Amino acid sequence: MRHLIPRTIRGQLIAGTALLQCVLVLVIAGYLYRQQTDTLRERTAERLEYQARLLSSSAAGEIRGQRLAVLQSILDDMLITPTVRASRVTDLTGDTLAYSDRAGSRTLPALSPGERRQLHPPYATRVFQNGPRQMEAVSPIQVEGTPVALAWISADSTQDRAVLEGLMNSALIFALLGIALNALFSLLLARSVTRPLLGLLRGTKILIRDPDRPGVFPLKTNSVNEAGELTRAFNTMVAALNEQRSGLNDTLALLDSMLANAPIGFAFFDRKKRYVRMNQFQAEMNNLPISRHLGRTVEEIFSGQMATEFGAAIESVFLTGEPVRDLELHGELPSLPREPRTWLASFYPVRTSINGDASDSVRWVGAVVVDTTQRKLSEEMLRRTEKLAATGRLAASIAHEINNPLEAVTNLLYLLHQQPLDPEALQYADMAQQEVARVSQITQQTLRFYRQSSKPAITNFPELLDSVLTLHQGRLHSTRVQVIRKYRNGAELLAFSGEMRQLFANLIGNALDAMAKGGRLLLCVRPSRAWNQTGVEGVRVTVADTGSGMTPAVRERIFEAFYTTKEATGTGLGLWVSSEIVAKHQGTIRVRSRAATPMKDSESGASGGPSGTVFMLFFPFEGAASRAWDQEDESVSLVSART
Repeated sequence: MRHLIPRTIRGQLIAGTALLQCVLVLVIAGYLYRQQTDTLRERTAERLEYQARLLSSSAAGEIRGQRLAVLQSILDDMLITPTVRASRVTDLTGDTLAYSDRAGSRTLPALSPGERRQLHPPYATRVFQNGPRQMEAVSPIQVEGTPVALAWISADSTQDRAVLEGLMNSALIFALLGIALNALFSLLLARSVTRPLLGLLRGTKILIRDPDRPGVFPLKTNSVNEAGELTRAFNTMVAALNEQRSGLNDTLALLDSMLANAPIGFAFFDRKKRYVRMNQFQAEMNNLPISRHLGRTVEEIFSGQMATEFGAAIESVFLTGEPVRDLELHGELPSLPREPRTWLASFYPVRTSINGDASDSVRWVGAVVVDTTQRKLSEEMLRRTEKLAATGRLAASIAHEINNPLEAVTNLLYLLHQQPLDPEALQYADMAQQEVARVSQITQQTLRFYRQSSKPAITNFPELLDSVLTLHQGRLHSTRVQVIRKYRNGAELLAFSGEMRQLFANLIGNALDAMAKGGRLLLCVRPSRAWNQTGVEGVRVTVADTGSGMTPAVRERIFEAFYTTKEATGTGLGLWVSSEIVAKHQGTIRVRSRAATPMKDSESGASGGPSGTVFMLFFPFEGAASRAWDQEDESVSLVSART
């Protein structure tokens, strides 16, 4: 029931007045209805008594002369009166001598139990209730002073009820008009009362959320009642608060001016861990404006473990008075979820004098915060890059060392061909020589990954893709992946072939990882134009697979450094390095993917819709040639360049 109660003073006043008026109208209407009903009943009883006496006197002579036809006409004449519903003449035992009703019926109805109770002497003119809404009168018909018959008159209350309904309708109309006028008066009265209160409510909310909004204070009021006095007192309070705030701003002006442009974050907190002051750099670090910080607690700005550690450090400084230095914090900003951040914070006490007396109590706690996220990422990048570089050098060394025994095996196979062998042995020797040649080719490709070219050169993309496929030939056969090549002429580009080989090796390797149970790998190379409106000519390369695909959440982060979904087998650098290679060649890359849907019918083995991933790359013909890459630039790793 509480949700039916209006929440405003205006609504409560109007609703209360309307409810009071309705109750009053119901009480008055009930009283009037009862009074009018009693009055009509009395009038009907008097009228019935008179009409019964008149009928008995008129019918006495006709009964004495046994003129029943004339008696019937007298009964019919009684119906001329609109208040008579039926008339009847019976003997003293209740047998009907004549009967007439307004419906014109000549059927003689039997007497009701109420009417039969009137047949017993002494006989007199009486009015009685014959049914819920039916009044009836009976009067004796006397001949020479002796009752010989009874005259009955039944009332017709239709006209009386119409009069009563008309009266009640008029009363209802006047009552509704009174309620409407009262509601209008209440509305006007409530408006004069609630308008200043609404202004106070709005001013209070603005004072809490945005006290510096211009053109709001002082609040305007024309009321001379208590609401107007309250508004004027509120304006006085706001003016006093503004004066105090102005004095505090003057006191901290020097500090704000020094800290405003500092390249690190500064903030001050009170004992409730609320922000008192901060610089713009700290606000930008938290990705929130300064106005959203002031007056709010640490728990309202941060969340989780970050808020707990931050608040604990502030409480420690207030309790001990000793600074907390170099506290490393890890967490996420509520405005930037799923982006881990790292901060290095130091907390120190701020002591002030009160009324000119020195005080050792800690008034505020200051915090110096440095965002070390990029530095941590850079350190981690360097560590992983060194590991990858060491792995690459080791792989190149192994590939180089393999070449020596491979040459010896090749020479031995050549000498073996010079010997007289049977056809089957010769066939085995040919097969061994082919496999050794294949191993030699793989080692050469491995060396090319490590020995990057220092200058761009004309690169044939179909040949480059085929060389990468050679490295993955074993996986292609073991996973039964079908390779579809669509190469067109003119797909040559001035580029760093080693980096391009690394780029396509990452894309093809990821595609094979997504097709562990087989599928199709599409490699398409053709001359094309840029997707934008510039119409720059270049080469478009498409690498598509029918693997498990990626969800939208994964697709948004695939080019982030160290983000991987391969857990222990992934480093999270493959696609990030690939994006850097594409950017180095001033190319663009687009990704489309659809994740595999769960199986719908486990018995039949039918799965959901198709899945897969498509990488579309575009490289302009003048991409690598338009940049002056020298040997020194080339020696800097991609990770260092980004850092």
